[in-house]
Amino acid sequence: MDKGICTVSVAAIRAEQSHRSEMTSQILYGETVDILEKSAKFIRIKMHFDGYEGWMDAQQIAEISEEYFLERKTELVKNTLQTYNTSQGVILLSIGSEVNSEKTEHSFLKVETVSETAQKFLNVPYLWSGRSFFGIDCSGFTQLIYKVHGISLPRESHQQAEIGEVLSFVEESKPGDLAFFENSEGQITHVGMMLSNSEIIHAYGKVRIDSLDSTGIFNKELNKHTHKLRFLRSLF
Repeated sequence: MDKGICTVSVAAIRAEQSHRSEMTSQILYGETVDILEKSAKFIRIKMHFDGYEGWMDAQQIAEISEEYFLERKTELVKNTLQTYNTSQGVILLSIGSEVNSEKTEHSFLKVETVSETAQKFLNVPYLWSGRSFFGIDCSGFTQLIYKVHGISLPRESHQQAEIGEVLSFVEESKPGDLAFFENSEGQITHVGMMLSNSEIIHAYGKVRIDSLDSTGIFNKELNKHTHKLRFLRSLF
C-alpha cells in the first residue's frame, strides 16, 4: 500500500473530498499515513498514529517509499511552537509534530511532566476537530499531550474512555488522569486531564483550568457546572 507524509504545519482531514466538507481531524507535519484512494485534488488516508481515516488536500502530502517509512528515524517536537528548516524554507511546527532526527541540528526534546506539557496549551483557542497548538478540541488536546509523552490514544473522547483503569472516586485521581463527561443521553462527549484531585485542564472555548467535583466541571466565570462527570480513568 502506498504511504505518505504530511509536509505542512497542520492539515485538515475532511469527511469528503472538498474544502467545504466538515473537518473531522487534523494531521501534523511529519505524521505518516496509508494512502487508500486518490482523486484529482484529494487523497483518502489512514493515519498510522491513531488509525483515523479521511480526505486531505493532495498538495499537503508527499508520497514516500516503503523503505523510507521503515527506516526513518524521527524526533517529536515537544515545545509548543518551533521553527524548522526544510528544503522549501522555514516552517512553524506545533507540539506533537515529527521531524527527521537524522537531518536536523535542532533539539525538540524537553523532559517535563504531563501536567507541565498540558499547561503550555493554556488559552489556545477551541477548534472543532483541531489537533494542534493553532487550535484544538477536547480529545485532540488529551491525545496530543499523551503523544509527546509516549502514549498513543484514540482520536475521539468515547474511544479514549475505554483506555486505562476506572477510578472509584475523584479524590483518588492524580495529575495526568483523564476525566470523561456525558450528555443528557449518557454518551461520552467531553474529556479533560486532571492537574490535581480537584482541578482539571480541558478545551472548552479555549484550553482552561476549572474545578472538578463529583458532579462535574464547575466554571467559576459562569458560576455553574458545565459538564456532567461520568468517570475518571488512570493511564499510568
